[in-house]
Amino acid sequence: MKQLLILLSCVVAALSATAQPNHHRRVPFTTSTPMVHDPVMAYEDSTYHIFTTGMGIQHLTSRDRQQWTVSPAPLMTVMPQWTRDSVPGFQHHVWAPDVIQWHGRWWLAYSCSTFGKNGSAIGLLTARSLSAPVWNDEGCIVTSREKRDQWNAIDPCFVIDDNDQPWLTWGSFWDGIQLVRLDTTMHIAPGQQSRTIARRYAPNCKNQAPNPTSKFAGTNAIEAPFIYKHGGWYYLFVSWDYCCRGSKSNYRVAVGRSRTVDGPYLDRDGVDMREGGGTLFLEGDKQQFEAAGHCAAYTINGQDIFICHGYSIAHKGASILIQRPISWTSDGWPVLSEK
Repeated sequence: MKQLLILLSCVVAALSATAQPNHHRRVPFTTSTPMVHDPVMAYEDSTYHIFTTGMGIQHLTSRDRQQWTVSPAPLMTVMPQWTRDSVPGFQHHVWAPDVIQWHGRWWLAYSCSTFGKNGSAIGLLTARSLSAPVWNDEGCIVTSREKRDQWNAIDPCFVIDDNDQPWLTWGSFWDGIQLVRLDTTMHIAPGQQSRTIARRYAPNCKNQAPNPTSKFAGTNAIEAPFIYKHGGWYYLFVSWDYCCRGSKSNYRVAVGRSRTVDGPYLDRDGVDMREGGGTLFLEGDKQQFEAAGHCAAYTINGQDIFICHGYSIAHKGASILIQRPISWTSDGWPVLSEK
């Protein structure tokens, strides 16, 4: 989501997007410690793909999840006009994509916004392959308007329930994390309205920490939802507190779970996440990372994988990729394992 330090070559390379081919030749480069923000992962044809926040969406690939090749061109090289019409001030810096394969197509949602405000939109691209040179613009999934909506249309995450029904969760600050049922085109189903499934604080909580980043967003510092199915449960991961401040960031990840995709999501102590519940899952260790958040979780090639970005102490607060295996407690709660 939000503004950040992106790899210099990707910043220089980025122009604007729906994924049209870029005719300027640039040389990709490979790294074992890619700088990313808001990473999501997908797997196809023996290749791992990561999509992240950046000018036109940053794209990385790897065969082994150790050495990552960074695309020299953004995924989107022509930004649809509707994005600027819908979000005043938005240009090319696309936040927090999510990608999922469903019914033979790849669906990629992305966020258009400006920092600290909730005049935002979530757009949609489709392709038959993750390596497609052209992704199709499928328009807007949802918008939020300042002074109209008490939620913010950024940080999308797709989830397919046990009945093959697609849903979208999203949200940042205001009234917290939203969820809505989608139709077969991955747009909001007729008659459906979003509802809140998680908040940083209970609605009547008086002891809310002040927001150091924006006077508009308030103090309900929760965002970046990701819903992951495992063992008959839906796990809702969220990020608490503040990203995008380099070494001053205090981002961290919390989790709750539900037997149904639409909740309620309860933490390990049984507290509803709508009332400020959430079990702390990951935070900065103050040795390698000052803070960490905006995560995703997958089962790929028989391994449960957790990824996020962390604000690296060695890299002076730059956000870099974190990957860790997930293991499970006897009562079905996720924990992070060492590599």
